[in-house]
Amino acid sequence: MNSSDSVHAELAAAEAARAAGNEGRARVCARRAAGLAARDFWERRQGGRRGDSAYDLLRQLAELPGLDPELRQAARHLTLRVSEAFRLPDDVDLIADARILCARLGE
Repeated sequence: MNSSDSVHAELAAAEAARAAGNEGRARVCARRAAGLAARDFWERRQGGRRGDSAYDLLRQLAELPGLDPELRQAARHLTLRVSEAFRLPDDVDLIADARILCARLGE
């Protein structure tokens, strides 16, 4: 399975988990999809960063000067920690953010 197929599979798994009421699993899958897209982006851009975690790659995207603000915000959302009640702010949808990041980073 190539990276693009893996991204699509993770996004589909995120949607399925949300539909089944498992928001925690949906967050994990969305973050994994975004991490794969971020890794591909950095490899195309710099030929590396293979040793960095998906979390680190997303944090680096969130801080990348010149990156579209919408993508930086999506990357910031994808690195947010959940509250003690396992919740994110109401205006954050990690699946939507992952979809934006995956689609736009692949351009």
